[in-house]
Amino acid sequence: MNAASRVFSFFALGYLASYVFRGLNIGFAPFLIRELELSAADLGMLTSLYFLGFALVQIPAGAALDTWGPRRVNAILMLASAAGSVVYACADGLPGLMLGRFLIGAGVGVSMGAGLQALAQHVPAHRVPLLNGAFIAIGGLGGALVGTPLALLLDVFTWRIISLVMALIITLVAALILFGAVDAPATEERRNRPTVGDQFRGTWKLLSSAPFWKLTLFPSVSAGMFYAVQSLWMKPYLLDVSQASEVLTDGLVSTVGMAAVAGSLLSGMLVRRVERLGMSLTVYCGLCITMFVVFQVIIVFDFPLPKSLVWSCFGVFGACCVLVFAIFVSRYPPAVWGRVNTTFNMQVFMSTFAVQVAIGWIVERWEPLAPGVYPAQAHLTAWTCLLVLQIASAAWYFWPGRSGSRTQAQVA
Repeated sequence: MNAASRVFSFFALGYLASYVFRGLNIGFAPFLIRELELSAADLGMLTSLYFLGFALVQIPAGAALDTWGPRRVNAILMLASAAGSVVYACADGLPGLMLGRFLIGAGVGVSMGAGLQALAQHVPAHRVPLLNGAFIAIGGLGGALVGTPLALLLDVFTWRIISLVMALIITLVAALILFGAVDAPATEERRNRPTVGDQFRGTWKLLSSAPFWKLTLFPSVSAGMFYAVQSLWMKPYLLDVSQASEVLTDGLVSTVGMAAVAGSLLSGMLVRRVERLGMSLTVYCGLCITMFVVFQVIIVFDFPLPKSLVWSCFGVFGACCVLVFAIFVSRYPPAVWGRVNTTFNMQVFMSTFAVQVAIGWIVERWEPLAPGVYPAQAHLTAWTCLLVLQIASAAWYFWPGRSGSRTQAQVA
């Protein structure tokens, strides 16, 4: 196996593990509600702490990636996830669960950004969109694993045992990345890297850039909705609003995970064809995410379409936010890829944190019909509020004006 293949395989395994961690609470939720008497708001806050930990590590991790490289940074941080999973498994109350969940999120915080950076360093630029899609697709398999497969495991093992096994798995993956992957060959640009302080200042310039926000706000808000629903709120929505059975619900959770895999692959494969037709990657990305919003409208208004079709399209188009990473490769120099990727990740996962907390808070405004069961109107109100936010961000994304490739030099 050559160096590029090892980089792809080992970093993809790490991203797969992070995706499984992301969605475990969708299967654990009924057990946590029953054993620890958690409310909807408690569950939303607990699950969202993964995304908060993930988001908060992005800016320092972005500087670290550009300084020490994706191999070392990703492997070392993953050990924090292993520790967090042990804390989670041993917790006897909400505070311990919250600490464990936060550590898990922080520890896998660069699993995607580091992998995308490592790929960009090892493969030609024209192959980046396709391999990015394949990389994200492998991670997306984790979304399928937390559906029916996780439900079957929970019939045999407790959520605590599964958490301990995940700690072992993430430790093994960290070892593979650290000792099996390789660093990219040194270039003059990377030998003369700026200091960490200079890199933080560059990240601040990126966050202060209106064109950067114009490009990334719509994808990050919609990605936040997708990840929040996929990792927790999809199952309650199907059970409470659609009145679906447990078996059908678990199957649809896996369907969305597999659809996200397909969406990541297909969106990447079509990039060059779309560009040959004269459509820019920015417009293509925006149209794909717009379709994700359209299928949310179809879900909320309960159009008479097969649920498997609707939720499959939800997954396919929900995964298309990763197209933004291919735009970054063409707009920013290699020296800042780590910071650009992790800054966008921070936006996405702060958005996911906010969406999960917001849905839990809105849903809990209604009295539960039974423990963990809420009126359909509670979920529909939450989804409608978030649809309005996505539509507003889409209007700015498509509004005529620069979406900014002129700021890249200022970030370095």
